[in-house]
Order: sequence, then structure tokens, then C-alpha cells
Amino acid sequence: MPATVVVGAQWGDEGKGKIVDLLAQEADVVCRYQGGPNAGHTIVAGGETFKIRQTPSGVISGKTSVIGAGCVVDPQVLLDELAELESRGIDVSVVVVSGNAHLIMPWHVAIDQASERRLGHLQIGTTRRGIGPAYADKASRLGIRVQDVLDPKILRQKIEVALAEKNLWLERIYEAEPFVLEEVWEQYAGLAERLAPYVGDVSLLVDRALRDGKEVLFEGAQATLLDLDHGTYPFVTSSNTVAGQAAAGSGLGPKGPGYVLGIVKAYTTRVGEGPFPTELTDEVGRRLGERGHEFGTVTGRARRCGWFDAALVRQSVALNGISGIALTKLDVLDGLATLKICTGYRLGDQAFAYLPAGLKAQAALTPVYEEMEGWRETTQGARSWRDLPANAVKYVRRIEELIGAPVALLSTSPQRDDTILVRDPFQD
Repeated sequence: MPATVVVGAQWGDEGKGKIVDLLAQEADVVCRYQGGPNAGHTIVAGGETFKIRQTPSGVISGKTSVIGAGCVVDPQVLLDELAELESRGIDVSVVVVSGNAHLIMPWHVAIDQASERRLGHLQIGTTRRGIGPAYADKASRLGIRVQDVLDPKILRQKIEVALAEKNLWLERIYEAEPFVLEEVWEQYAGLAERLAPYVGDVSLLVDRALRDGKEVLFEGAQATLLDLDHGTYPFVTSSNTVAGQAAAGSGLGPKGPGYVLGIVKAYTTRVGEGPFPTELTDEVGRRLGERGHEFGTVTGRARRCGWFDAALVRQSVALNGISGIALTKLDVLDGLATLKICTGYRLGDQAFAYLPAGLKAQAALTPVYEEMEGWRETTQGARSWRDLPANAVKYVRRIEELIGAPVALLSTSPQRDDTILVRDPFQD
């Protein structure tokens, strides 16, 4: 299959960076189709650790790495990241940014931060990096696109129009300092020369690659349950994260992507606010967080941890049309005497096989658990089924049954080669 989509099937932080990096060894093009620099990917390769926020993961492997029109781009973050990668010996000339992608401007960051402060205990828990306001301006047709930076006259006009509204919001609603037109224009006009070599037509590039029979890998920044339409709204991101967005966010027709690989952690985590039925606030939850190094790549925030939620992942399998899953961080469960898997929920006398949409219902759900015996042996670094304890294999097989999707890859450490490849997504 020439096109493979990698999508997070939980609330994010499932280990997409490693899986994309692994599959990038076979790919010719890696395309990020949504999101911005508010979600990072951690890649361990060649004894080095790379933490990237805006650049597609394929850059580490020297593959053509494109940022699609469905993304929002902070040009300063992107250029700083590219400079750092280049200083570490990475060829960044392979990066292409869609001219139709929208820019995160300084007022987006200021409004994001001020809005969260104003909401107080009702805040969404954003990363405060301007992602939501940038997407809001895109929908309101006030956005500034990457290609606008290349035309000083258009850039100045668009900044002037935007500031006429944004400064009013900042001063009168949020009691924050306004921005000065000349200062913003000079800053972004100054970025044009550095940004220009990376700007291109991503839609044509990806389409041509597929027509030529090349392998294209699509990656999202966030995960299914943070999708703007299908996630746990309003505690979601500001774009569509599901696999179907790979086509729209990169400029392909709906038949473009083929195999969909869902990335699933062997337990569940989420960052920020919002419902989390299987969350553990006891010693087991703390142990999962410590052993799994559950801290945000971008923000450093501690992630909330809980048991594996098969009901949620089963929903993700349906929403994304997932062909197979990559199960990550199995080794974090090593040594636990008993494991639990959530198979559904109860709310009073009602039983649910899925997460209901209402916030009140979500907050009152009681998870229904199935218990399994754990294993004492280590799974870390295992590279074949024979290396896994019998109970670990049983746990994986039960997850397959409950979510209705087979395991295609099994990751047993952050290292690229510590992976059990069951099915090659590019060959299905």
C-alpha cells in the first residue's frame, strides 16, 4: 500500500514519533497533515534523542518531510527547530512547507494565554501556544498564510487588518498590551528570507509521489480523542485529528490514504483537563507515570495515567477505519501483579459500550473492568513474540479481541529496533 496513515488512537502521547521514525525507513515522503507546535514527538535514533515539535518526524531519516495545509505554523519555532537539527548533522533541505498552511502570529499566543487565565478553573488546559486562536482566525478568514510572508505588501496589509480587531480584544477584554503594527511587520518580514527556501506546493508534491508509486507516510500531531468534532469536546485540540483528515490536510482526494495504523499505548494517559474514566490517582497511577516517563515533550507537564480503556480505543478504530495497531510501552506494565482493562461503563442502571458525548454523563461514569494476571519478567527490548512472557502475550491478544483490530507492531522500548513487526503496513 503506497499510502499509510499513522494516527493516535487515545488522547495522544502514544509514541507516534518512534513509530513514524521506524516506518520512515521504508517511506519516501512523510507528511504532517494537522496541528501545530503544541505536540511534540520524541525519537531515539543512533544513540541520540530528538524532540521535535513542528517538523515532520521523517526529517531524522533524511526523507522528504512536508507540512500540509491543514497545519498551523509558528515560523520562529520552525526555523529555530530546523537550525538546531542542522547543527546536529540533520539535512533539513528535505523539509517542504505548504504555502497554504496558516501562521501562528504573536497575538494568537497572547490571546490563548489571556483566555486560559480568564477562564480560571474552567480552562481547557491548552498549551497556550496560540494554536486555537490561529485555527479560529483561519475559519474566520482573518488568517495569514505561509505564502503571505513572501509578499511584504500583502503581509503588511493582513497584519494591519488583523491588529485592528485583535488589539481591541487584547486591550478591552483581556486588559493586555496591544501589538505595534511596525514591530510585527518588521519581525515577520525579516523571517521571509529564511522561510522562503522551504515553501512549496505540498498537494502536488504528495500527489506526484503517489502517482510515481512512492511510499507516503502521513502523521498527525494529536490523537483521535482530541479531534475537534469527534473527541471529548471542549477538552480537545482545534483541528481534526482523525485519519480522514490526512487527505484534506495534505490536499489529496478521499481515496489517497490506504492503510491506517492506530498507535495505542498499553495503558492510557492524557494531558490537561477533561474526562478520563480509567484515571488512577493511587500508587499504581504514580508508578505508571514514573516508569513511562509521562511528561509532555513540549510542555513538560505530568500526564494523568490510568488503565487501558478498550471501549475508547474501539471507538477510535471505527472513527479512523484502523487497519491495525502499534501497541507501545508494554514494558511499563512489567512487574504489576494484576492488570485491568476497561471494557465499558456504567451510569446508574445504564450500561455503555462507548463513551457518551455529554459532559455530565462522562464525569459520572464508572468503568467496568476485566482483570488479568500480570507478569514478573521483563518485556523491555523484546524483538519477537518468543521473547515475551506468556501473560504479556495473553494481555496483547485480549486487547486485540476487545478493540476489534490486530496488532501490526509491538514496541518494547523507545529504541527504533526494539520492535516486533507483525504486519508491515506498507505491504498490506
